[in-house]
Amino acid sequence: MMTPPEPVHILAVDDLPENLLALEALLRRDGLVMLKARSGVEALEILLKQDVALALLDVQMPEMDGFELAEMMRGSERTRRVPIIFLTAGSADRQRRFRGYETGAVDFLQKPIEGDILRSKIEVFIELYQQRQQIAAQRDALAATAEENMRLLRESRRAAEALREADLRKDEFLATLAHELRNPLAPIRNGLQILRLSPDGPMAGNVRDMMDRQMTHLVRLIDDLLDVSRVSQGKIDLKRDRMTAQAAIQAAVETSRPLIDQLEHHFTLDLPEAPVWINGDLTRLAQVIANLLNNAAKYTPEGGRIVLSLSEDDGQAVIRVSDTGLGIDEDMLPKVFDLFTQLDRNLHRAQGGLGIGLALAQKLVHMHGGTIVARSGGLNQGSVFELRLPLSEAATHDRDTDAPVETQRSLNVLVVDDNRESAQTTSWMLELIGHTARTVNDGYAALEAARAEQPDVILLDIGMPGMNGYEVCRELRQNPDLNDTVIIAQTGWGQERDRQKAFEAGFDHHITKPISLDAFTRLLSEVTAEREASL
Repeated sequence: MMTPPEPVHILAVDDLPENLLALEALLRRDGLVMLKARSGVEALEILLKQDVALALLDVQMPEMDGFELAEMMRGSERTRRVPIIFLTAGSADRQRRFRGYETGAVDFLQKPIEGDILRSKIEVFIELYQQRQQIAAQRDALAATAEENMRLLRESRRAAEALREADLRKDEFLATLAHELRNPLAPIRNGLQILRLSPDGPMAGNVRDMMDRQMTHLVRLIDDLLDVSRVSQGKIDLKRDRMTAQAAIQAAVETSRPLIDQLEHHFTLDLPEAPVWINGDLTRLAQVIANLLNNAAKYTPEGGRIVLSLSEDDGQAVIRVSDTGLGIDEDMLPKVFDLFTQLDRNLHRAQGGLGIGLALAQKLVHMHGGTIVARSGGLNQGSVFELRLPLSEAATHDRDTDAPVETQRSLNVLVVDDNRESAQTTSWMLELIGHTARTVNDGYAALEAARAEQPDVILLDIGMPGMNGYEVCRELRQNPDLNDTVIIAQTGWGQERDRQKAFEAGFDHHITKPISLDAFTRLLSEVTAEREASL
């Protein structure tokens, strides 16, 4: 549907109202609006508010005649291009006509006016006006299009540059990832060879400790990759509670202390005696602080100095990790929290990292309503990372939530995994910590064993052929004899949607492989305590 054209306005100025009425009757037609003024002053007021295609001016008017009005119009940028036709009942001698044209008139008509002649002249000027309006609109549209094209061009250039930078980061990240994964795998494989040749030799204990450290490092790399993906997609829910900042710091120090001691750093822990209360997720905050400590240890030459301090400032808990290490170049400081950012001088280091730890730390801190910044004096000047979190009011804890839960009794555990070696090693681990275990290797055997034995706990793998773990769990939940059985998903699928899917299928807990012995012990201790409480 076409939009009707805008009405065209013309201005008629005459001190006699009957002349204005006659003009209006003569020129009346659709799409034409005649604005009437009885003096030059009134005409100028109209012209300040409304654009017109043509002005019909009477020459003989009191106070300001038509010539003076025309000169005023020519002196204004807004109206100097408006065509003017003079209408007069007086003498139209050569001198008067010359003055009229001198003021910018395009025509000079003698009253009484021939209607057909006036209408034809007005139609010409209306058509010219409409053409000018169309040209102006096209010019504006072209200018807007040109401006939009320039904006799109600038955006496309920025996007192309961002893609080039992202592609470069991707290549660097993949190379670093391969490097970082091979680092722990190499000593693990060497350790296995040593244990195969001399399982009870003098090096066996040290080798096992080394393999455990390297496996922990490997698991941490994978966990960081998964966590940064979850946080970026908003799929991590913080389990926030009132807690002391000291609790998160102590947990982080326990995690990072082996690396600090291994590199023989001088470590100083400066904590106030009074508790500093915050509202946070203990596990996630400990993860952030441990990341800062690990970076300080890795990027500080052996025997360097690392200081971790806690204080209060302006309603915030302030945690600082400072070191005497390699420092950060000034141009890199704004980028240290970007995903996959690597400092060039550190790429050769054996534990250079994936460039995701600080990005993950920043996101987790922001989720807590806090801030984290980096400062450095430059190359070999060390660095300081400052973490600020809002303070919370002190809370009274009825019990020590950090105290380990003691196992009350042995559990009967059914281990279900199509990977026989995984199932067997899990059952050995369960027996070593005081539980009894039986293994089966497919979903149908799991259903049969569960019905026969009614175990306390079922450790159930998800990705099994034939009948997967979700299907097995749903089937188990249909059996009223297994209402008290705790079913734990033990799987390599660790995304948030996998956890949600597991809970929807009826699982009580979801853990990702490989799980450490300490974490496994704590989980089963909690299960034991829950069962004891329900009896």
